[in-house]
Amino acid sequence: MQAHPAGPRHAQMAQEPHAPVSTLDPVQSHVWPHSAERADSGELSIGGQGVVTLAAEFGTPLFIFDEQDVRQQARKFASAYLADNENGTVYYAAKAFLSVAAARWVAEEGLGIDVASGGELAIVIRAGIPGDKLLMHGNNKSQGEIRSALVYGVSRIVIDSFDEIVRVAAIAADLNVVAHVLVRATVGVEAHTHEFIATAHEDQKFGLSVQEGDVEEAVRRIAKLPSLNFVGLHSHIGSQIFDSAGFEIAAARVVSVAHAIYDTQGIVCQEFNLGGGMGIAYLPEDDPLSVRLMADQIKEIVNRECESVGIPVPALCFEPGRAIVGRAGITLYEVGTVKKVKLDHGERTYVSVDGGMSDNIRTSLYGAQYSVALVSRDSSNEPILCRVVGKHCESGDIVVRDAWLPGDITPGDLIAVAATGAYCRSMASNYNQIPRPPVVSVRGGVSQLVLRRETFDDLLALDPFAG
Repeated sequence: MQAHPAGPRHAQMAQEPHAPVSTLDPVQSHVWPHSAERADSGELSIGGQGVVTLAAEFGTPLFIFDEQDVRQQARKFASAYLADNENGTVYYAAKAFLSVAAARWVAEEGLGIDVASGGELAIVIRAGIPGDKLLMHGNNKSQGEIRSALVYGVSRIVIDSFDEIVRVAAIAADLNVVAHVLVRATVGVEAHTHEFIATAHEDQKFGLSVQEGDVEEAVRRIAKLPSLNFVGLHSHIGSQIFDSAGFEIAAARVVSVAHAIYDTQGIVCQEFNLGGGMGIAYLPEDDPLSVRLMADQIKEIVNRECESVGIPVPALCFEPGRAIVGRAGITLYEVGTVKKVKLDHGERTYVSVDGGMSDNIRTSLYGAQYSVALVSRDSSNEPILCRVVGKHCESGDIVVRDAWLPGDITPGDLIAVAATGAYCRSMASNYNQIPRPPVVSVRGGVSQLVLRRETFDDLLALDPFAG
């Protein structure tokens, strides 16, 4: 295993908490939505709407999206990744966050959409997104999901196993259509925020091995089936990637197998889909590459590798998700209790909010770090070390592990956690039978309900004995 240590921009690793000079001002930090502003009263506004007003109308916890921020990021990706790549596509990875409104936002800004389940497909169909703008992923797509995708005319299906070759081919033949497929190649590279790892063995559930020759064999089998059309190769190397280093090895291996497929089978790879994983800032010190610079570096890598083996550069496709919606979303909570706890080295204040791991599992699951701020009023109090926790019956119910909030934080205050637009609502649950929060978008001073708050009646509606 070959590990490459983090550069200075890779700041997500755990470190001792240290007190900032003052409380965090969202206006001065790139982790908050583009439109974030503070009034003289200290109240935060997003998209021209104050959070106190939004809390009064929609309640808390509340997911708030800056719609214009989402649209701007979508446009940036379309512009940067499709420059000199006119036959490529940027697919928004719907797993980050999906609703009918969100699907329409990204589609209207020129992106396709990548879905990974029948439920995600149903939502984008309801949003009216054409099939030729869609791609379907999944390591175990059901027959129903494949059939729905082919009936709707989904443009690309990513083949993830030998079993899927047979399954997709049979359903396509039954429907009398030709399915255009990519083969997901496991290239032995895993990239994350602080490092990338190149492994000799590809121990994961996704894709077919390049090293073992499985990708070439998959293409050979696909070519024999009239209901399948091999389009190209797919590779995804990780998530929350801050630079292009991990793409060096991945691109070389994808290009090498594409060359081998042409050399031995005479089949041309028309597309390379290099996945997504582009990172965002969760903390003020995080410094991912700009969208344009990352795009230019990745395309230069692919161009160089193709030139080195003498094959034409195929159309390049990408699947950003977090990088489109992550910064645009915040979560608004109301403080319920404040409790001080003595520590060996001082004191910690536990700030309990009206949500928790049911609306943000990432802290408990991944050890994710977030920026948090008091957003309903101003405070000149010195910051104190806090732990923002939820209301669930679980000691691991932590929203922000080490937070510096004003010393006068009190029940009834509103606090906001930044950069929760990706994966928080998507991974939300009903743990302790708590209804999931609503989602609101704001733009130009106007708020719009995107997903309503669940109710107890919604929970009981699933129970056949509750009638």
